[in-house]
Amino acid sequence: MDCIKFDSKYKVTYPINEMDTKPTIKFFAFEYEALDWIHEEVERRVDHTIQHSPYSVSEEERKQIEEYEYYLVKMWGLNNEIK
Repeated sequence: MDCIKFDSKYKVTYPINEMDTKPTIKFFAFEYEALDWIHEEVERRVDHTIQHSPYSVSEEERKQIEEYEYYLVKMWGLNNEIK
């Protein structure tokens, strides 16, 4: 069976919260792909949080939620932490 070798250069880990022992882990060949995925996933999680909140969420609260989501993301490249 032929196997396609994927030369990933970037690793992104994104836990649900700070206590998550099994975060989502993604590998990417290019930095722009990793950054695109990060931005899309942060937006998806922020929207999910807001849509499922029993209270109205102000713009300031939305920014705080977004900041927390970006805080959780770690991006690694070539054995060095990038973000």
